[in-house]
Amino acid sequence: MTGEEELLEISSGTEEFPYNWSAGHYWSKFFKGLRDEKTIYGIKCPSCGKVYVPPREICGRCFVRMSEWVDLGTEGVIEGFSVVRYPYINPSTGKPKKIPFTSLTVRLDGADTSMSHYLDETDEKKIAIGRRVKAVFREQRTGTIHDIEHFTLWHHPV
Repeated sequence: MTGEEELLEISSGTEEFPYNWSAGHYWSKFFKGLRDEKTIYGIKCPSCGKVYVPPREICGRCFVRMSEWVDLGTEGVIEGFSVVRYPYINPSTGKPKKIPFTSLTVRLDGADTSMSHYLDETDEKKIAIGRRVKAVFREQRTGTIHDIEHFTLWHHPV
């Protein structure tokens, strides 16, 4: 391949197939924390003490039911990231996602597992494993993971 290469963008079309699904008790508590309190909840295993975020009903290590909620706040550290620079259809909207964007894996303070989201920085020189980040919430929240607009690089106050 030589010269400028044409990058095609494929549309998923304009048809919509709306549907509703029950978030259940665990995800509802998690999403209500995002929407109503601007905080991220995890759930703690009564046997091994492992804290999961996003929450799940059964501990993956001990196979016991979990019911102790932990307020993890909004801060954590980067465990992995990828700056995406190719055309991408956002599966949540069916529309092209603005590029570049940074996909992020973050371990929240107090959690033993990680969650995925987006970072508002795309300069790889500024992003590093172990860097602190903080969740930025949308003004209008509806009770979904998208109530967190993105994470931002954060310098924890001393």
